[in-house]
Amino acid sequence: MTERHYLHSDKLEMHASVVSCSPAEDGTYQIVLSATLFHPQGGGQPSDLGTIADAKVIRVSQAGDDVIHHCDRSVAAGDVDIKVSAEPRALHARLHSAGHLISYCGEPFGWRAVKGHHWPGEARVIFEAEDGAPAFTADAIEQQANAQIASDAARHVSQEGETRKVGFGHLPAYPCGGTHVASLGIVGRVRILKVKEKKGQLWVHYDVES
Repeated sequence: MTERHYLHSDKLEMHASVVSCSPAEDGTYQIVLSATLFHPQGGGQPSDLGTIADAKVIRVSQAGDDVIHHCDRSVAAGDVDIKVSAEPRALHARLHSAGHLISYCGEPFGWRAVKGHHWPGEARVIFEAEDGAPAFTADAIEQQANAQIASDAARHVSQEGETRKVGFGHLPAYPCGGTHVASLGIVGRVRILKVKEKKGQLWVHYDVES
């Protein structure tokens, strides 16, 4: 079982031990560490990038209780330094936190978020409406989300049994295994790119300004 330090730490560098390293059919090497700061792809969020010793981490996945680091070269068993690339991590955290904010915006009006996809260039939150829910417009969503960002509310993380929950300030906490900003001001301005209906659902496409 890989200890997942990204769940409770914002650190980008640490020491870990290589448990196993095996070649894959695609020419990469699959490395399992005793503990990791790398967030694997999942939960609507892309994986972290970075390095393990002198190996480049191309992507990160999960297999049961293990986190698999797909690297460009092998690494010998033993103690190593690992480092998560700061720029992709920061963008992924901003987009994921913005997705949570957009979800909050719909709830008071009867719009329930059912899915989030927080990848750069294709971020979106999908809603379903309760009976009688009013129109949910791009301008209204953007205004509400950016008002919350201006409050710069701090992140809070809790654990309820096996479920990790992430929230900000007085806003409700959502079950989530992703990475998030330490406070909402870090998200920057949210832009709603388009809102469209599709198969009875409302798709809200968004981005965060650089």
